[in-house]
Amino acid sequence: MDDGNNKIECGPERRIRIVGTAHVSERSVREVRDAIEEVGPDVVAVELCRARYRALKGDVEEISIKDVIKSGNIYLLLLHYLLAYVQRKIGQELGVEPGADMLAAIEEAERRGIPVALIDRDIGVTMQRFWGKMKLREKLKMLFAIIISIAGIGKDEIEIERITDADIVSQLIKELRRFSPSAAEVLIDERDAYIANQLLRLQGNIVAVVGAGHVEGIRRYLENPDLIREMGDITSSPKRRINLGRVFGLGVFIFLMVTLIIILTSGASLKLLLIALLYWIVINGVLSAGGVILARGHPLSVLTAFAVAWLTSLNPMIAAGWFAGLVEAWVRSPAPSDIRKMIEVESLSELMRNPIFRVLLVAAFANIGSLIGTFLGVYVIFNLTGINLEEVARGVFSRWFQ
Repeated sequence: MDDGNNKIECGPERRIRIVGTAHVSERSVREVRDAIEEVGPDVVAVELCRARYRALKGDVEEISIKDVIKSGNIYLLLLHYLLAYVQRKIGQELGVEPGADMLAAIEEAERRGIPVALIDRDIGVTMQRFWGKMKLREKLKMLFAIIISIAGIGKDEIEIERITDADIVSQLIKELRRFSPSAAEVLIDERDAYIANQLLRLQGNIVAVVGAGHVEGIRRYLENPDLIREMGDITSSPKRRINLGRVFGLGVFIFLMVTLIIILTSGASLKLLLIALLYWIVINGVLSAGGVILARGHPLSVLTAFAVAWLTSLNPMIAAGWFAGLVEAWVRSPAPSDIRKMIEVESLSELMRNPIFRVLLVAAFANIGSLIGTFLGVYVIFNLTGINLEEVARGVFSRWFQ
């Protein structure tokens, strides 16, 4: 990338040289070292937060798998590790570790005794805002794209060095905006503003090492600081919106309870009610247990999912994945070291064998199976048992109001 266009003076006390990199590029590593040697900066700023900095230095933070399951952040954490896996596999094909550009900047700064500034937003806040702002359709598209990426890694030659070319970067960003506007807003626009604001707090000669996709946005915010304030609060997790899953679960619960009352007051037979209940239990249980089997869960987790799915589908406050995931965690007993191993896996099969990833996958797939079972269960009950709500409702109305 032409660094001549990325030298910005922000008043007499601050001169910034922005180095746009590809995070898995050997050429980017050389460019970072060359820029620091050429500029001799007072500060080296890197596109990292404290958590990512610690992870890059080998200090991985421990997580409580039970807390993750109970918090409902299963899908978010799965997405995070799947994306990390894809990036690592690309780096392996190119012979470069992911984050090698940032590590080179840190090591070069430390070797020269230059302070290092961490200028990116906390990864936890970014991921929560990313997941929270995406619509369901965008989430499904993202999941499908990740699966395709995992399946396609290694089939085509990767021209990673071209990723730092301005035209290619612009094209990739446009494609992301078309693919998922919400993701582009959180991952690019908000972080551009945040990083620019952090740079404006530094003094002296600064070399800022950032992903190539951030260069244009950061430069725009540095040249127009008022635009940063217009972005509003981008430093905290989004306020919890209405949980559509719980709203749906509550709706199903109310719907089934009303249906039960209507059937009881219409004089339907006990046999019909038992048949409906049996279908509900079997359909929910089989699909939730099937999800656990797909995730290669332990037989006890499979049985747990089958046993609780019918009940959790009626209660919006609990989920089948909680129980199946907790049983899987009890059986697998994941160790803190499994977090590091999950980050360093060499293959998808190795990732699948990781106890923590397996627990997350079991919990997620049990929930997905239960959700499908809820839809299918309602449909099958009214078709196979011959219950016609319209006719029953008319009968109840005529009995009560005439």
